[in-house]
Amino acid sequence: MVKEAVQRKHVKADIDRLIAIDEKRRAAIQEIDELRASHKKSSDKLMTLMGEERENFSVRLKEEKNKLSNKEYDLRAIESEFEELMLEVPNIPDPSVPDGVSDKDNQEIKSGGEKKSLKELGGRDYLQILKDGDMADFERGVKVSGFRGYFLKNDGARLSLAIWQFALEFLQKKGFTPFIAPSIVRKENMLGTGWFPQSEEDVYKTQDNTYLSGTAEVAMMGYHRDETLREEELPKKYSAFSPCFRREAGSYGKDQRGLFRVHEFYKIEQIVLCKASHQESVNIHEELTANSEEMMRLLNIPYRVVVNCAGDLGLGQVKKYDIEGWIPSENKYRETHSSSYFHDFQTRRLGIKYKDSEGKTKFAHSLNNTAVATPRILEAFLENNQKPGGSLDIPEVLKKYL
Repeated sequence: MVKEAVQRKHVKADIDRLIAIDEKRRAAIQEIDELRASHKKSSDKLMTLMGEERENFSVRLKEEKNKLSNKEYDLRAIESEFEELMLEVPNIPDPSVPDGVSDKDNQEIKSGGEKKSLKELGGRDYLQILKDGDMADFERGVKVSGFRGYFLKNDGARLSLAIWQFALEFLQKKGFTPFIAPSIVRKENMLGTGWFPQSEEDVYKTQDNTYLSGTAEVAMMGYHRDETLREEELPKKYSAFSPCFRREAGSYGKDQRGLFRVHEFYKIEQIVLCKASHQESVNIHEELTANSEEMMRLLNIPYRVVVNCAGDLGLGQVKKYDIEGWIPSENKYRETHSSSYFHDFQTRRLGIKYKDSEGKTKFAHSLNNTAVATPRILEAFLENNQKPGGSLDIPEVLKKYL
């Protein structure tokens, strides 16, 4: 099943080598345990000896100790390779996940809202709307931050703040605890969530050997690292705001203008820890996706939901939906949200457990979903909410903030 997952996800993982190393590791552990037991017996025996017999036996004991040390050194090298290989092993996709190589093979499962052409809406793309309203400055953004740099200002800044406030309040009413999460995270959190090693090239590293995260998922999963929760605490539902950073490695030539693909952005993420139940994971996955769909409807953005093919899944994802907003100027949908569940892939790596009603310790299941990502969402928002006369229609849910 794992070998099939490697093929379906189109990732590199040498499962045969992993099994061989694991057998070697187990044999080495057994040998070391036997050597330690023997060495302890010899040490106990030495205490009963005297004179020349004690001296001769001490030489033998030293040889045993050296042999044990050499075997322990060999085991460390074996375990190091074992751990590296384990980090490459993907989670097994759900049977309902379609086969495919890339996002081109994702399948639409539903849509919402009424798609309109740019001409029907007013004729301006979002860059023109931003320019006309003096809501952004890209030239000075590049001067300050380099390629993909930007400033949002005036109503561009106020609109972003309004959308954040709307999303946090919307989710709080759904039972999510609001957080402002750190963006600087330690490597073990990147490894634990599955961002490393698969996406390491896309992450900024600091001089202090920490990393700038591309999502609050990493920090919020690290929040309960090495903790054992109580079953009655679950599910834990968090909505976390954070600045986010991505190098966008490999995206040269894509979206070089505007706000869709940038190095620095802001997100509110939905994160859930639940019981170790496949059905509960499935139910909550649908709930998280429904939350994002409802927010898109309230923001008056037509959208569709696609189920990601196996080749477009991350290493740890069992199943994933993308929600894509309608972009009238491009006459197509583009990704605005991702919704995923992982079973216990992340929680095993991070040591997040709970005790069930029978006192048994289990690894929790984890899920996450974008609530809103700015400034990306502004492209779809501005184009779909423009009026033919040149004004913008602010949806009812934002009027209390804007």
